[in-house]
Amino acid sequence: MSTMRLEKKVHDKDVKKEIKIRRAGKIDVQLGKKGITQGFINEVKNRLENNGVVKIRILRSFLKSSGSSRREIARRVAELVGAKLLEVRGNTFILVKKYINKGKYRSLNNLGEENKSRE
Repeated sequence: MSTMRLEKKVHDKDVKKEIKIRRAGKIDVQLGKKGITQGFINEVKNRLENNGVVKIRILRSFLKSSGSSRREIARRVAELVGAKLLEVRGNTFILVKKYINKGKYRSLNNLGEENKSRE
């Protein structure tokens, strides 16, 4: 499986630690057959507010019914919640809060642009 990494540099040590925990840990939210509902968007936004990073798994039932690729779905969710897409790995993707001006996540706006060569 190919991995699409969008991260270039994250300068805040707390954010790096949080991303590392999310990559190795369990998923936070599942995107199921009901699709991208307002409830799903609200849950992702809440988790981004609280943690700054959220890990989402796309279930096969939604992939089949949507007809879209997993990368397209990940980009769409990121756009809807106002987050940056950090990486897509298999049916799982990680979102990072886009613009955080206060607290320990203030340097997340230094994340790099997507690496198109891996697509």
